[in-house]
Formats: sequence, C-alpha cells, structure tokens
Amino acid sequence: MTIPSFVIGIAGGTGAGKTTVARLIAEGVGDSVTRIPLDNYYEDLSHLEFEEREQVNYDHPSAFEWELLREQVSTLLEGQPIEMPVYDFERHNRTDEPERVEPTDVIVLEGIFALYDEDLNDMLDLRLYVDTDADVRILRRIKRDVIERGRDLEGVIEQYLATVKPMHEQFVEPTKKHADLIIPEGANSVAVSLLEEKIRAEIDGDARRDWEREPLESPLVEELAADPDE
Repeated sequence: MTIPSFVIGIAGGTGAGKTTVARLIAEGVGDSVTRIPLDNYYEDLSHLEFEEREQVNYDHPSAFEWELLREQVSTLLEGQPIEMPVYDFERHNRTDEPERVEPTDVIVLEGIFALYDEDLNDMLDLRLYVDTDADVRILRRIKRDVIERGRDLEGVIEQYLATVKPMHEQFVEPTKKHADLIIPEGANSVAVSLLEEKIRAEIDGDARRDWEREPLESPLVEELAADPDE
C-alpha cells in the first residue's frame, strides 16, 4: 500500500474556482490523486431540525469538525484508508453513508478554509490560494446554489451578505498569507500545467527544484472556462 508523499491544500473564497483547480489537477495527473473536499467535514447536525440547520453559519470555521479532518488526513499519510463523511447540501447535513478513501501518492485538500488550521498546514507540502474578484465569485455562487442546489435566489443573496462576505473578509482572505502560490482569477492553463508538472515530478521521485514562496501573478495567463464551484 502506497503512502502519499505530497499533500496539497487549495483555498480561496466561495466561487473562486478551487474545485475546478483540484479537478483539473486530478484529471491531468490521473489515479494517483485523491481529492478531499473540506465541505464533507461540516459538523454532523443530525440532532437539529432542518429549519435549525438552515440557520447555521456554514462560513465560520466553527462549522467544521477539525479534529476528524486532522485525524483522517494523518491516517491517509500513514498509508491507511479512511471512511470520509459525505455532505448533502440540500439537507444541510451529512449523508448516512460515508465514502471509503484509499491512500494515494497525492492528496488534494480543497475548501475555503484549507489553509486555516495550523496543524493541517503543517501536513501540507504545497499551499495554494485561488484569488478571484468578489463580483465574479458571487455570480458563480448564485449560479451554483440556484441552478445546481435548487436554492432560492433571494435566500442566496441574503446569505452572501449576512455571512459569506463578512466571514470571507474575517477568516478566509487572511489565510492567503500561508500560501506558497497564489493563482489569479481561478483556474488557468499556465498555473495548472505548472502544478501538474510539479506533482508528476513528486510522484516519480524526480523533484529537485525548490519552490519559492512567491505568488504566481501574471496577468497574461489564459483562464479556462471556470465551473461555478466552491
């Protein structure tokens, strides 16, 4: 059984394109990559009624079960499989059946708070922050929540103004300081190609080049068609 040698954290605001970056990396590298969506680690709220679960601030760090996430990432790093919880956005709660995840060469942890927890940051080999303008992010969020998750437009806008925006400014944006690389305007071909090259090198054991802690901020990068993802 393989033990992962490379762990990547992908953070950024809602609708920034984190999931798109994670998916493109996984597709480009292949079966050697395991994706861990941070959303799956929202606290189990089975003890609350649906109406109460609707009122929870899911954009605050306290909404996540950090201890379980740390424990399961550590387990994967030890070469052991985990039973990852699966989150249902329509129910505002976990599903009844977890997903079995096997350890692989590379783990990608993605979510708004992927770079928030100090202990998790210590487990990461590469820390990415996807930096996208707020107006683009809110449009993507509206499209995702209304079309894909069947939510009310007015409710989505109210939630954005009440919790998403202030929580982003207070908790998410500051995690940018932990990033090794900053990817501008969501997924772009240059950034993803560089990441795929780095990951393949790690998998092959041929990585020799140190990555400087400087942001990747070229205005000339070609943005791929971004999905309305987290």
